[in-house]
Amino acid sequence: MNSMGDKTPTGNSIRFILDGDVITLTDVDPTRTVLQYLREDLGRTGTKEGCAEGDCGACTVALVELDKSGGRLQVRAVNSCIQFLPTLDGRELITVESLCNGDDASLHPVQQAMVESHGSQCGFCTPGFVMSLFTQFKNSSNPTRREIDDVLAGNLCRCTGYKPIVDAAQKMYETEQADSGDWLRMADSSNAKPAAAEKKKIADLKALDNGKSLSIESGGRRFHAPVSIAEFADLFAATPEATILAGGTDVGLWVTKQHKQLDTVIYTGKVAGMADISVDDVAVDIGAAATLSDAMLVLDEHFPDLHDLFVRFASPPIRNAGTLGGNVANGSPIGDSMPALLALDAALVLRKGAATRTLPINEFYLGYQENALAKGEFVERIRIPRLDDDVVLRSYKITKRFDQDISAVCGAFFLRLKGASISEARIAYGGLAATPKRAIATEELLDGATWSEELVRSAMKKLSVDFQPISDMRSTADYRLKVCQNLLFRFWLESSDQDIETDVYNYGR
Repeated sequence: MNSMGDKTPTGNSIRFILDGDVITLTDVDPTRTVLQYLREDLGRTGTKEGCAEGDCGACTVALVELDKSGGRLQVRAVNSCIQFLPTLDGRELITVESLCNGDDASLHPVQQAMVESHGSQCGFCTPGFVMSLFTQFKNSSNPTRREIDDVLAGNLCRCTGYKPIVDAAQKMYETEQADSGDWLRMADSSNAKPAAAEKKKIADLKALDNGKSLSIESGGRRFHAPVSIAEFADLFAATPEATILAGGTDVGLWVTKQHKQLDTVIYTGKVAGMADISVDDVAVDIGAAATLSDAMLVLDEHFPDLHDLFVRFASPPIRNAGTLGGNVANGSPIGDSMPALLALDAALVLRKGAATRTLPINEFYLGYQENALAKGEFVERIRIPRLDDDVVLRSYKITKRFDQDISAVCGAFFLRLKGASISEARIAYGGLAATPKRAIATEELLDGATWSEELVRSAMKKLSVDFQPISDMRSTADYRLKVCQNLLFRFWLESSDQDIETDVYNYGR
């Protein structure tokens, strides 16, 4: 550690809040999960392990931290099974036991609503549902049915069925205890000034923040959490073999499923400015450490035609932890953000040390799990051009179920029209090749042509030149190619003057 000289981070312990107490940990395995800590170290077995990959939601906990303004609290659900323990530093952790931990130990309004609505049978999934509903309880006072469905999208139930749980989501506000002074039992108050209980939590969290970088070591393995982009860049340039950790929604599975040992981890979550999002007249600029939840709020505002893709992108606990930069840098062939970013002609700001360069995302992916990053270089920001009025944009995700499923095919379409003439076309797909990629031959056919059904029929055939899909567990190669072609026809139906509605998912959600 001392070899880093004056660049060595000075914090050497993890400090977070649990049930009002500040927990300080020093000898921590950098990749020990929050779930392991809760169950094995603290004996808090209410939090369950189901899939160990962030799919089932049985392990859901809530994290509380200051919002961007520093004047209010942000409460979000995450999957503790893939959340590394050192990432709790500076936050408050809330578990299902925390909700029933007051002087009278009475059930929390969410728990009471689950009981009265008969929302539990075997009970294994129940703590996770309770924690997801708790975050809804804290973030909204009158959720719509679709909002309830969305907040539960990361939780799976095998026996009760979802109606009683949805009933509980609607009922939980009936027993809110706003006058109790217990922040946990007070429903959403985001439109009001913070109550005394919230002010105390804000003060407690601010007291945790010493402004220092974090560096811990256990058994020769290291975890660094720098607080400045310059320090982060210097660390990674000096140790390019290190693993960059953002939300852990992919890296976490390296540990829980592939049993990899990560010797050095550098965390993006405390780097000032790396999660910032800005918008100007030309582009939306998203820091690589911005969570998917934060990034999608802004993207949804400026690219509303991608709304359905954002709603179906993973689940709230995954979006609350995972980052857009991580999704891009990982480069999974089934990553759902990449087709849309390719179609939008996004650019990546890459950094190594103090040097930066800008690269079109279309030049970033070189092969399966191969990209254009140099040794010690990382994605710092994603810059997405804003749309002109003459652009038609769509993205479609094809899966076996609506919520939280891996794409068999994900397509994105960008068309600039001058009347009926195509002046620019960009088409991208994920799930068809070793990397997400543009359909270059098809784009060349479309450019300068008249947007018509005859042209689209020809373009559908041309897609077989751009892609030779594979067969796997999710679908066959023939199915993928047929869907790939049909999605282009769907885009034609929606963008032609026929104004045909093709979305079968708007069934009252």
